[in-house]
Amino acid sequence: MLEKDRISYFYDGDVGNVYFGPNHPMKPHRLCMTHHLVLSYGLHQKMEIYRPHKAYPIELAQFHSADYVEFLHRITPDSQHLYASELTRYNLGEDCPVFDNLFEFCQIYAGGTLDAARRLNHKICDIAINWAGGLHHAKKCEASGFCYINDLVLGILELLKYHARVLYIDIDVHHGDGVEEAFYFTDRVMTVSFHKYGDLFFPGTGDIKDIGEREGKYYAINIPLKDGIDDTSFTRLFKTIIAKVVETYLPGAIVLQCGADSLARDRLGCFNLSIEGHAECVKFVKKFNIPLLVTGGGGYTKENVARCWAVETGVLLDTELPNEIPKNEYIEYFAPDYTLKVPNLNMDNLNSKTYLSSIKVQVMESLRYIQHAPGVQMQEVPPDFYIPDFDEDELDPDERVDQHTQDKQIHRDDEYYEGDNDNDHDDGTR
Repeated sequence: MLEKDRISYFYDGDVGNVYFGPNHPMKPHRLCMTHHLVLSYGLHQKMEIYRPHKAYPIELAQFHSADYVEFLHRITPDSQHLYASELTRYNLGEDCPVFDNLFEFCQIYAGGTLDAARRLNHKICDIAINWAGGLHHAKKCEASGFCYINDLVLGILELLKYHARVLYIDIDVHHGDGVEEAFYFTDRVMTVSFHKYGDLFFPGTGDIKDIGEREGKYYAINIPLKDGIDDTSFTRLFKTIIAKVVETYLPGAIVLQCGADSLARDRLGCFNLSIEGHAECVKFVKKFNIPLLVTGGGGYTKENVARCWAVETGVLLDTELPNEIPKNEYIEYFAPDYTLKVPNLNMDNLNSKTYLSSIKVQVMESLRYIQHAPGVQMQEVPPDFYIPDFDEDELDPDERVDQHTQDKQIHRDDEYYEGDNDNDHDDGTR
């Protein structure tokens, strides 16, 4: 019998306590709902649950500019009126508001992805899950699209210390622009994004013609899709392209961003995927048996986000979940049916067979230019906290905590977040 995958799962209840504002579509409370579904189905008994360390500013500055990180650390809702020019420079405002505990929120979700990457690097697990991560729009020097710190880029940089090639796959309805941009000039990361493109849909990037540049030419793959794509069309295209990518690129690790705004009925999305269709992509990637880091991402109909990520946690654990949702802290959100499955919408699929076939042909043609996986001479691996651009002495000595100690902060049952701090029940937006 094959040995079961070892799975590490990262969660800190504080991440679901933050509040972007009453009319903002991003509801971190969806993470608490996801976690309680995971608990109610007993999935926590099949994996190791960790509270992530809060990423230090110096870790965030492995990708982001030090001045941007410092500003996120400093800014508060009460002081933001003093920093009008900086707010503009760093793109903070309506989409990316300043809210209470913003920096701690970033530290937690980025810390989870960094810890996940390190556990994979040290072969402590085969699959690592951080549903709080996946904030793929953040840029080196600015926030974008509800994202402040790009945990995915940080996690990939960590994986690159041990792996010559990392494959990034993104099934969020929005283009994974921040990750693509970070690695656009290198062949050590291949980015593959399936997303809605056109009609001025955010962020407006991700044309099939965008394939990378210089050493990175042909190592960025974009699959631009139209409204209404369904399970059959999406999963067929996904499997064909990803199978060829893995065969050609031979990645040492895979990062899979599972944005749930590609589901039918999402408040901001326009695709028509069921949870089963979305989860089929996760199941397919898992079968390669390559070290796998799984994150969340977008998703704005929060009860469906929770359903989706709970089902996908089950997929990663080879556990099929009963359709009837067990009693849990947030059961009323799943009324009136209290079931996991969400039917597709009756909507037109604007992606014709001819259109999807032409995308497939262009991607396959692009992959032909990669004769074989790029050779990378691996230097001596730097330690987890080594960042050459910074002086170690600048670190607060009290903050130098051994990573192994941090990893051992396992969640006890009585530490799980129990409260409901969504503040949104009354405004009708959920």
